[in-house]
Amino acid sequence: MLQFLQLFGNAGIGIIRMSGEKSFEIIKKIFKQKNQEIKIEPNTIKYGYIVDDQKVIDEVLVSFFKAPKSFTTEDMCEINSHGGMIVMNKILELCLKNGAEVAEPGEFTKRAFLNGRIDLSQAEAIVDVINAKTEKELNASEKQLNRRIIKNFK
Repeated sequence: MLQFLQLFGNAGIGIIRMSGEKSFEIIKKIFKQKNQEIKIEPNTIKYGYIVDDQKVIDEVLVSFFKAPKSFTTEDMCEINSHGGMIVMNKILELCLKNGAEVAEPGEFTKRAFLNGRIDLSQAEAIVDVINAKTEKELNASEKQLNRRIIKNFK
């Protein structure tokens, strides 16, 4: 299965997300913890460094989500790094060099839908939340999304 990444813009903190069966394999190649072997535990956050050929690229936090308990229902990890475009691009290039592929817009929502994690109404509500331009649009979109989510928790 292909690996996908999502990159968010220039900010204090940047997030790169990987989802798919090789996500953990890729992260093990580039993420190092000081004096520790990486032990991937579901639903945890680990502190360490993104490293390329023994050179530290950035100090990061990595979140791990084990299938099926992730947004996409696949193995998934998120790299929280400093958000500058240079460091984000270096991390992205390193992920790509190790077997990842860049996600299309909406890729994670699409995968969540195709894997049965969310229904079509929820997928549409996510798009509406993202594209909301007014408080009224946001409230209506969140209401549509949350009504479905609340039903799933009962």
